[in-house]
Amino acid sequence: MNIKSIKDLDLNEKKVLVRVDFNVPLENGTVSDDTRIRATLPTIQHLLEGNAKIILMTHLGRPKGEKVEELKLNPVAEYLSQLIKVPVIKLDDCIGDNVKAAVNSMQPRDILVLENTRFHKEEEICDEIFSKELADLGDIFVVDSFGTAHRKHASTYGISKHLPTYAGLLMEKEINALTAITKDTPSPLTIIMGGSKIDTKIGLMKNFLNKADYFLVGGGLANTFLSASGFNVGKSLYQPDKTELAQEIMLEAEVLEGEFLLPEDVIVADEISDDAKTLDLPIRDVIGDMQILDLGIKSIEKFEEVINKSKTIVWNGPVGLYEKKPFSEGTKRIAQAVANAKDAKTIIGGGDTIDAIKEFGIDLNSFTHVSTGGGAMLQFLEGTILPGVEIVKE
Repeated sequence: MNIKSIKDLDLNEKKVLVRVDFNVPLENGTVSDDTRIRATLPTIQHLLEGNAKIILMTHLGRPKGEKVEELKLNPVAEYLSQLIKVPVIKLDDCIGDNVKAAVNSMQPRDILVLENTRFHKEEEICDEIFSKELADLGDIFVVDSFGTAHRKHASTYGISKHLPTYAGLLMEKEINALTAITKDTPSPLTIIMGGSKIDTKIGLMKNFLNKADYFLVGGGLANTFLSASGFNVGKSLYQPDKTELAQEIMLEAEVLEGEFLLPEDVIVADEISDDAKTLDLPIRDVIGDMQILDLGIKSIEKFEEVINKSKTIVWNGPVGLYEKKPFSEGTKRIAQAVANAKDAKTIIGGGDTIDAIKEFGIDLNSFTHVSTGGGAMLQFLEGTILPGVEIVKE
């Protein structure tokens, strides 16, 4: 895929409107996880070196078109300023006369952060007038928010109708890394799928059934497949209305001779707490009020065995309730195995997956590519044309 990149541009004194994804968690009014901010720093640095006037815009949370005090971007702008050691000016809106005046008085290498775009209900419906008002602030539109590439919003898509549009360095990196997975990849290719819902993973599974050598399925997702296979999953989290869909996928996997591995033993408990009493049981022995909350040791070892011989690994979603210590071992061991697969190309994505890896103290640099977009990554890999990617293609 050929991408229109900012690397090919003369940026000198240009007003560059950049859609970033600074939708980061805040605790007590400060940024508690800066992964997404750091991911965009190469683009910001490139624009600074190019002598551009930099106007950053992002959403934060789900204010639903209302101005919400806790979702203002002041702490994000302050954090960015500390990170790059350059003054960052935060505005109180993203459109209007005051914003225009501030933009028009910018000098090269100035950085402005517009207020939360989702404070305007027009953002999420990709309103034409709102898109044009945003576009009027810049000379060039740069998309560097892969995490929102699956959204057709004003600030992620609508502006492209009015300004020359290019990919930022993060966007370009994401597209190149994920495109490589959909083409010729070193074999064996292993897909590890966790999390709770089958709906978000179904497209990727179907797209890779004839490409992957192994599917390793854990988490609440596995419970739906286990139920579809005729096992009792007790009071576990699963989707009873999706068992027919799960059966279809397993039948297709059988025909294509892909190794579709579900847990053969599981960690169960009758309560979710940090000191819960647990049992490691064969899946056939799960009954009554038991809840499946992690992979059992045999399943962990089986999954590790597959990971150790894989040459390409894609992982999205934890395989257990990793937030609670009694149910964290499966996700921890999978994370360590993927991080240690030095001869393999390793692609990970999804907020919970990355949170788990950080919680276990594993360096994100241990992986070939850490995607900043969970939903966008899944949709990209299932073959969906994402609006935010479409507008930066040659």
